[in-house]
Amino acid sequence: MKKKILFVAACITGSTLFAQDSTKTLNEVVIAVTKFPQKQNETGKVITVITKEQLQKSAGKTLSEVLNQQVGITINGANNNLGTNQTLYMRGAHAANTLILVDGVPVYDASGETNQFDISNFSLYNIERIEILKGAQSTLYGSDAVAGVINLITKKGGDKPINLNVILSAGSYNTYKGSFAFSGTKNDQTYFLSYSDINSKGFSSAYDSTGKNNFDKDGFKQNVLQGSYGCKFSKKLETGIYGKYSTNKADIDAGAFADDKDYTYKYKNLQTGVFINYNYEKGSIKFNYNYNQYQRNYLDDSLSVGGFSKYQRGNYLGKSHFAEVYANFKPSTNIELLAGIDYRRNATTQNYLSISSFGPFQSLPLSEDSIKTNQVSTYASMNLKFKNGFNTELGGRWNYHNIFGNNFTYSFNPSYFIKNKFKIFANISSAYRVPSLYQLYSEFGNKKLHPETTTGIEGGMQLLSKNFTARVVLFYRNSKDVFAFYTDPVTYVSYYINEDKQKDNGAEADVSWHSDKISASANYTYVHGKIYTKDFSKDTAYNNLYRRPAHTFNITVSYQTSENLFISTHFKTVNKFYEGQYAAAPYQINGYYTLDIYGEYKLDKKCKLFIDFQNITNQKYFDLRGFNSKRFNFNAGVNLNL
Repeated sequence: MKKKILFVAACITGSTLFAQDSTKTLNEVVIAVTKFPQKQNETGKVITVITKEQLQKSAGKTLSEVLNQQVGITINGANNNLGTNQTLYMRGAHAANTLILVDGVPVYDASGETNQFDISNFSLYNIERIEILKGAQSTLYGSDAVAGVINLITKKGGDKPINLNVILSAGSYNTYKGSFAFSGTKNDQTYFLSYSDINSKGFSSAYDSTGKNNFDKDGFKQNVLQGSYGCKFSKKLETGIYGKYSTNKADIDAGAFADDKDYTYKYKNLQTGVFINYNYEKGSIKFNYNYNQYQRNYLDDSLSVGGFSKYQRGNYLGKSHFAEVYANFKPSTNIELLAGIDYRRNATTQNYLSISSFGPFQSLPLSEDSIKTNQVSTYASMNLKFKNGFNTELGGRWNYHNIFGNNFTYSFNPSYFIKNKFKIFANISSAYRVPSLYQLYSEFGNKKLHPETTTGIEGGMQLLSKNFTARVVLFYRNSKDVFAFYTDPVTYVSYYINEDKQKDNGAEADVSWHSDKISASANYTYVHGKIYTKDFSKDTAYNNLYRRPAHTFNITVSYQTSENLFISTHFKTVNKFYEGQYAAAPYQINGYYTLDIYGEYKLDKKCKLFIDFQNITNQKYFDLRGFNSKRFNFNAGVNLNL
């Protein structure tokens, strides 16, 4: 039966979250594609937009849960206990190959094994809309934009001098959420200030396979304070400042199937920055600066020993600076030019201590005084638009890294829009990912690492009518010098190396239909990939897309039963996938399905009640071997706009 479902999913082309009909309008303006406002019908890139209206109908959900319903995206742990690892894979690529942007600015965790940023540090309540741009995007966005970028556009000032938004909810696992936001616009000035809180007693993150070991509940607490201020000095000049401070505290377990009653972590993330926009008759000049500090502290004392160590303590601090200035110029209606330069600096301080039956182990201490890297890049692109519907973008980036030197990327994106209904598009681009500070400087580090380099090809077609949209995309990635963790079979010394190459391919399809009261959408994703390397002088190749199912299918149906009542149901199914194991064959994890129902009722223009039921058939399933996922659960609350 499951094979039949997947076959049907592949044939009908699929979509995303409910009401994606509004995001698929080809005349919609997006930012991430070219760094300046651009209509979707004028680009050959693959982009999905999650609108403000959609996010408002996702009350009670996390950012991971919303993204996990999108075509081409899998998030391991999205439906696990709050506080557990949530790993984002786009089109089957390594998690570090998707770059997270906040209002167009890249954010990193310089303290991590890779530079990937943990999206659990964001509150969905503070996000206005989301742009998901797929394919190699290093020409515009630099390192890590290999599989694509996700641009989180934050909320700004409201349409009145004073706006107050309050969201309060409660649900399963003793989970309570609250958000208070003040915003406003007056005399060409805007402001936004919000505080959000999540507090959950949770459940055991580790799975008790016997049901007799009395695993304890692992709680989670998050606080996010976010604000921004902007001022228009004239029609041409605008500037602003912004900041976010978040803390995550969680109880965690020792690992798969392994409870630990006193293992905790605390994350702190500080982001702050400034922007300046200057508009002139035929273009604009923009400046951005962002400072990002990420601190992670782990402590496992000796009262409960759930794993290998009797005691362990880890402290990790990462600091990132990003600055850029770029300008776009439109000499005619057919040509638009972009050129820019950016600078990135990462530094980290780290120390780790563990005590086991074999004695103490102290990692190589790292200090930000000496453990740092910097990059400088210049980039340019040209967009050509013609009245017959043909559009193309051509661009390139030169990057200099202080350790391994120069590299270059390019992009070529032609598209042809026929009779305002049908678009054919292609994307031939290259991308790169630089090693993290940990991969370069830790006890396993290797300063001889080269950056990963990738060539990506994608192509497809998109259809748009008044009530119906559909899109099909095929993609292929060829990556060289892939980062890998290697252990010498003779000396048992471990360090990072560059593997030979990785080849991935797949397909995405999405479709949506809507009427005045009913909308339906579906999406289907297929991914496949192999690593090619030498083993004892022999060429080997094997499928290494662990934790990433080959087939994923989402379908959503929503019904606006009246002016006040809205109901939506979401169905998701994935086929079997595999978990990698050390010195053993991969472990098979069974496929599964989930069914969710969401409803909201507007009491008046200022007050809305909502309830979100997830996994209503109470499926027992696993995204990660040995870790629990949520069974049937719900979240209900109220949203006030004053």
